[in-house]
Amino acid sequence: MDYQVSQSLQDFTRRYLRHWQSLTGHGPASQALYGVPSPCVVSEDDGRVVWQPRQPEEALTLAGVERAMDMRLRPAAWDFYCTQLAGDMAASFQGQPLELLQVWSAADGVRIQENLIGHLLMQKRLKLPPSVFIATTDSELSLVSLSNLTGEVLLEEVGRKKNTVLAPTLQDFLSRLDPCVT
Repeated sequence: MDYQVSQSLQDFTRRYLRHWQSLTGHGPASQALYGVPSPCVVSEDDGRVVWQPRQPEEALTLAGVERAMDMRLRPAAWDFYCTQLAGDMAASFQGQPLELLQVWSAADGVRIQENLIGHLLMQKRLKLPPSVFIATTDSELSLVSLSNLTGEVLLEEVGRKKNTVLAPTLQDFLSRLDPCVT
């Protein structure tokens, strides 16, 4: 594991938790995750789940993506998706709202791998450079991705060659995120 990416993700997660606590008096809460099993669940009430990040009991992996696509993913992608279990986290990057994707449980890790395979297959079919999505945006037509070629973090227009570089590395991107409560 790349200590810097893992550490930057954990640092952002701590800032996110503190932000939630200071604004609401409790940890992060989600209606979307209500009733979905995870070791992250602290409590459930009023149609929402309050959660806390956890270390996975079993190692998380992206090996299924690499096998299916016959390619190696950047270590930063592994570090991003395999460091912790957590709920998705709202943030902003230079004023751009986004939802940082995370693995909620071991079963969710399988779903994320399937979605990454679908994304990479679409890119291959359209002859686009491979990337691994790491966050969603308010627009269904764009997402935040890690370039598998350069390691840059991109604002990617889905299915198009037009991408905007947001940060030179995933570590840099994570360190510049501002946590939000939605």
